[in-house]
Amino acid sequence: MIIETLSMGRLEVNEEQLYHFPKGIPGFEEETDFALIGLEETPFWVLQSLKEQELSFLLADPFNFYPGYEFELPDEEAEELQIQSEVIIRSMITLKGEIEQSTINLLAPLVFNPNERTGKQIVIHSGPYHTKHILLQEQPEIDGKDGG
Repeated sequence: MIIETLSMGRLEVNEEQLYHFPKGIPGFEEETDFALIGLEETPFWVLQSLKEQELSFLLADPFNFYPGYEFELPDEEAEELQIQSEVIIRSMITLKGEIEQSTINLLAPLVFNPNERTGKQIVIHSGPYHTKHILLQEQPEIDGKDGG
């Protein structure tokens, strides 16, 4: 399937990349169908609306940035998504002008069932998480110098 995106142009996506969000995403309830697109050689994904090319979200695997991140998926959420075993967790990224100020939302992760191709953004009601954790806690070497 070919989809139109604002930032990446025309893309071909396969069925395994398509997810249905029965209730949409908070603030975008009318948008229910998305493609989950991995950005090669980066720890990021784009969640692209199939209907609105202007609507996409930058996502990351929260465990890559916060290895101690954990939460319990409520039974009703697992039932709604028909999760048996496999699950994919991603968090929304908010990019800032200075990359060091970019944040990751650990309070409301996106939960994907890759078997049923369904997804939902959930809100964690207990725990230390909020919507704006600093994405890069330690600054990586950008210029390729390793000091040696």
